[in-house]
Amino acid sequence: MSFAIVCSDLSFSWPDGTVVLDGLDAAFGTGRTGLVGVNGAGKSTLLKLIAGELTPSAGTVSVAGETGYLPQDLPLGTATTVADLLGITPARTALHAIEAGEATEANFAAVGDDWDVEERTRAQLDRLGLAHVELDRTVGTLSGGETVMVGLAARLLARPDVLLLDEPTNNLDLAARHRLYDAIDAWSGVLVVVSHDRELLEHVDAVADLRGGGVRTFGGTLSQYEELLAVEKEAAERTVRAAETDVRRQKRELEEAQVKLARRERYGNKIQASRSQPKIVMGAWKRAAEVSAGKHRNLHEDRLADARDRLSEAEDAVREDEEIRVALPRTRVPAGRTVLTLGGLDAPEPEPETLTELIVRGPERIALTGDNGAGKTTLLRRVLDGGDDVRIGVPGVRYLPQRLDVLDDAASVVDNVRAVAPDVPLTEIRAGLARFLFRGRRAEQPAGTLSGGERFRAVLASLLLADPPPQLLLLDEPTNNLDLASAARLGAALTGYEGALLVVSHDVPFLRTLGITRWLRMDRATGLTEGEPL
Repeated sequence: MSFAIVCSDLSFSWPDGTVVLDGLDAAFGTGRTGLVGVNGAGKSTLLKLIAGELTPSAGTVSVAGETGYLPQDLPLGTATTVADLLGITPARTALHAIEAGEATEANFAAVGDDWDVEERTRAQLDRLGLAHVELDRTVGTLSGGETVMVGLAARLLARPDVLLLDEPTNNLDLAARHRLYDAIDAWSGVLVVVSHDRELLEHVDAVADLRGGGVRTFGGTLSQYEELLAVEKEAAERTVRAAETDVRRQKRELEEAQVKLARRERYGNKIQASRSQPKIVMGAWKRAAEVSAGKHRNLHEDRLADARDRLSEAEDAVREDEEIRVALPRTRVPAGRTVLTLGGLDAPEPEPETLTELIVRGPERIALTGDNGAGKTTLLRRVLDGGDDVRIGVPGVRYLPQRLDVLDDAASVVDNVRAVAPDVPLTEIRAGLARFLFRGRRAEQPAGTLSGGERFRAVLASLLLADPPPQLLLLDEPTNNLDLASAARLGAALTGYEGALLVVSHDVPFLRTLGITRWLRMDRATGLTEGEPL
């Protein structure tokens, strides 16, 4: 089989010495490959190395053809336009100049063969549900999901030989996700996609699992791969049980052997005390008995050590991904208390059921859904920023933004938390961070070197370990950067939260795990209405 991407003895470390990849060998063939693994395993770093965004510390990366790379967070300038992001501004500007009569050699060179650049671009945007997005619009006015889809359109227009996508479904509404799935199905080149989106991973031809410093590739979809893992885990657990039984048996046999040796030693001492045999004979018997006893003891101790080694190996073979464990003390809100009142909810085309005011009482759990660009994030920011039409009735309000840009990248994880909880003892902060998997030296890691999933955990820790603790929690797409196990665990953990939750998400399965008490839908035209997602 020929491989389009080959990584040989690949290593990468951050400037502070943190090792991400060490001597990795990996190869990706033609077709669509889903790259999975726990947060912090190095998936995003590996994509950046393949794309040439990072330089390896050692080893090589070989890619057959041109590469197109869509990162998790697109680097955007405040004046960047949609045309800039699509990479068509030079050709488009030159085309308009020629149409205006400036038929210069430079303009013709800028256009090249791309005379239909605007038509091709509009067709691609239409296929991705972006027909309403104008090319001269600034990217800063787009929603997170719209920005992702424009970025995807740019890569598709470039027609690279190898397409690398890093969490492309982050911030996408349900309709946009299905358009993305269609684009992936239609892709005829090489595709490597990092994702925790279960449905997306059913559209791949192979799954590559980055774990323990190596890559394991399986031909098939995520569900098929998980079936294989379940079988392997069941076999590994049987091996653990057998090894545990063997350890118990070896311990029992060692104890029995020690009892027999002690009994034999007492018998020898009794004979020696009676002096019924010559001294030279007694000495020979004693030395032989000691040698025999030593061999017997060593035999059983070696058998016990071997059994313990087999148990350790069996336990290592059982795959257990670490999961975040969130504790939310002192967040309880009485049922009758008004937590939030938000007025001024005007809509361009209101309907009879359109809400003009949002009132949150007690520990309500509210899901806010709707298409990209409908104003969901804007509503959360209005609550956070305050104003004449916002009244908050609890002391602790915390906000988790989509872009996770609330950390000081130069500071360590522990120092970021200390900044929002200056009066909390350091030992208590470290104990709290351990529940977010930041133990020991991991808590000292600079925030700027964290992976997407690690950064999510650090941001969440800075919110939930803050003083005072949150009694109103605003979450904007909280599962965007979580691995599959951690997303499930986060949902389970938040079921124990006793404050009010207002959650923006397109991940309906996740929302259902939270025990949502009210479903709200935001629409560009009709505004805010009650109702579950379609």
